[in-house]
Amino acid sequence: MSVDRDLSPPPSERPRFAGLERGDLRILIVEDEANARAALEGILEDEGYPVRSVESAEAALEAIEAEPPDLLLVDMKLPGMSGLDLIARVREQVPEAVNIMMTAYSSVDTAVEAMRRGAEDYLVKPINAEELVLVIERERRHRAVALEAKHLREQAAAREGIRGLVGGSSAMESVYTLIQRAAPARASVLITGESGTGKELVARAIHRLSPRSEGPFVAVNCAALPETLIESELFGYEKGAFTGAAARKAGRFELADGGTLFLDEVGEIPPQVQVKLLRALQERAFERVGGTETIHTDVRVIAATNKDLEALVAEGRYRDDLYYRLNVVTIDMPPLRARRSDIPLLWEHFVQKYSDLEGKPDMSTDPEVMQVLFAYDWPGNVRELENAAEHAVVMNRGERITLEHLPARLIGAKGPAAGGDPLDIRVPGMTLREVERAVILRTYELTDRSTQKTAEALGISVRKIQYRLKEYREAGYLDG
Repeated sequence: MSVDRDLSPPPSERPRFAGLERGDLRILIVEDEANARAALEGILEDEGYPVRSVESAEAALEAIEAEPPDLLLVDMKLPGMSGLDLIARVREQVPEAVNIMMTAYSSVDTAVEAMRRGAEDYLVKPINAEELVLVIERERRHRAVALEAKHLREQAAAREGIRGLVGGSSAMESVYTLIQRAAPARASVLITGESGTGKELVARAIHRLSPRSEGPFVAVNCAALPETLIESELFGYEKGAFTGAAARKAGRFELADGGTLFLDEVGEIPPQVQVKLLRALQERAFERVGGTETIHTDVRVIAATNKDLEALVAEGRYRDDLYYRLNVVTIDMPPLRARRSDIPLLWEHFVQKYSDLEGKPDMSTDPEVMQVLFAYDWPGNVRELENAAEHAVVMNRGERITLEHLPARLIGAKGPAAGGDPLDIRVPGMTLREVERAVILRTYELTDRSTQKTAEALGISVRKIQYRLKEYREAGYLDG
């Protein structure tokens, strides 16, 4: 037999690591040889790990679809699809899973190819039991650290988000990731999304996390300026350039030198100014209105729009070269209706904010209020939710927010379009865990028990929905 079990130290002699116990690490073994498969199962089960095993890559993909594992032990040579190809597929479907390759060929080329395909480590057959356990324990430690880091990020996001952004949904996690990746670069960023989704907060977060954080952050709302004034606001003007120009004035590009210029509603810039903006982006140079002196600045531009710029380009109303220059990195802000799971965090954040500003005591929220908040479609997005929270705090003379404190437009609102029914939430208390359970279970029923549709409706990953549903079944909250 290819597994030596005698070298494995007793379980009591091995350390236990905080944050992720052995029983929490789900392992899937993919090995076509029955005896080897059984031996591997025995070793790991003796160590306290929950283990499943299959004999082929095809069976592994089915098992992953049913319940995604945390770690896979994959034999390199399998009937049908190879172990290397399986690992590549797993990296696409379950990117957070750890892949460990098992091979009888201990060559550098084999190791490199396994790592290139997505394996974190590899074991050479015959498998040494002690080495197997050490590798698994090491990966468990790494995963525990990663989970703790993720937990801390979620806590930070719940308290204040990345520089003012609040939310822990999968949609917002994607936004946070893009912010962190875009921040160190010099490239232009285009933030898209409906009004009220928090595009300026994203721009400020990128600036604060960037090497330009000590420089100025200058914001311009292009939609608020008359077309005749946009050019002079952006690039400044010389004395006498037009009637009323009594003295030279620096434009926003000059004021943002060494920092970040945020162009909100960049789709409103007229064609004649688009040409000058393109040159300023390409050459980092421009002339003030009425002047001939070329001004050179070091400015990073972050733009935002609620319009479809691609459609404007197709219609000939927006320069394609300017669009491509602005759109080096794109961050799409999800509407609030696509991240309903963030509503409790956002609501608590805004209620606390305005309670502090108004000098009022901390306030709790009735379950019926949270039901209304989840049922409403929020056409004004986070900005409208903030307005509702401020209204509730201002109208409240006590320490508990009830339906009477909400704006009238929210009462009787319909929920997301899942058969046209409102989210009928009845939460016994006001903990976030109870709210989350009520929302997930109700949405699950409204979507005909579709895990995929539930995840899409709530802006939560499919994996998290699967995990929560399993948890609810075990606790008796869900049948079937």
